[in-house]
Amino acid sequence: MQFCSKCGHMVHESARACPQCGAPRGADVSPRSRLVVLLLCLFFGALGVHRFYVGKIGTGVLWLLTVGLLGIGALVDFIMIGAGSFRDANGLRVLDWESHG
Repeated sequence: MQFCSKCGHMVHESARACPQCGAPRGADVSPRSRLVVLLLCLFFGALGVHRFYVGKIGTGVLWLLTVGLLGIGALVDFIMIGAGSFRDANGLRVLDWESHG
């Protein structure tokens, strides 16, 4: 089960649209794996590796040079990834626990 990116309702993986609001599944969901991003942030967050993985090269370099904004930025990213509100370079939310591309 996954959550609808529009209304937050639980949606089965095989569903093409949310039964609650009708939004197409995956409309604004990143193809990147949330699990990979979470683990990269956990182990290499201070180096910005998770940001490079999602295509945020500029902030990845910033994290690398400032040790994850003194650890605070890495912690905030970890919380955002866990909550499902972290976005990739294209503005798509990193929600799915497995990769789609």
